[in-house]
Amino acid sequence: MAEHGFISDKLEVKLLILYIASRLVEPAPFEVLQELSMCDGGVDYFNFSECLADLVRTEHLTLSGDRYAITDKGRRNSAACEGSLPYAVRLRAEQNLAVSNEQLKRQSLVRADVREREGGGYTLKLSLSDELDSLMDLELLITRRELALDIQKRFRNSPEEMYAKILAVLCGKEEK
Repeated sequence: MAEHGFISDKLEVKLLILYIASRLVEPAPFEVLQELSMCDGGVDYFNFSECLADLVRTEHLTLSGDRYAITDKGRRNSAACEGSLPYAVRLRAEQNLAVSNEQLKRQSLVRADVREREGGGYTLKLSLSDELDSLMDLELLITRRELALDIQKRFRNSPEEMYAKILAVLCGKEEK
């Protein structure tokens, strides 16, 4: 049985998507936009997907790689129409946006990429930044894909801890 919500047609779904996209700190993947848009029972997966594609087609949003970003056109239309979204929906969206923006901000500060090398092996690039500058850029040759993916995962889970350990080793203060 379908849930009932304040959103009742595709135009309102599009306005909600634009409202959300205009408040994201970084371009976001499909899943993030979908999760944020499901803040109202009137939004379902199929309407969301169709409306998102329409917004890209009409150049309100751009799609680069797997990330969606709002355009100037989308931002102008969102600002002009956001008042027509029900207050309860905007409030719920804002609450969810706070959490998502923190996650997106963190993802932009912590990078860990694995690429296969032509000559064999894998290049693992690790980087950590703060709000102002890059703290660390490290590029490693790893012989096995599984090992590179394991290090990538551990770095993403605790980059500050790894950074501190690398500094400790470089400064000669590692634990004995």
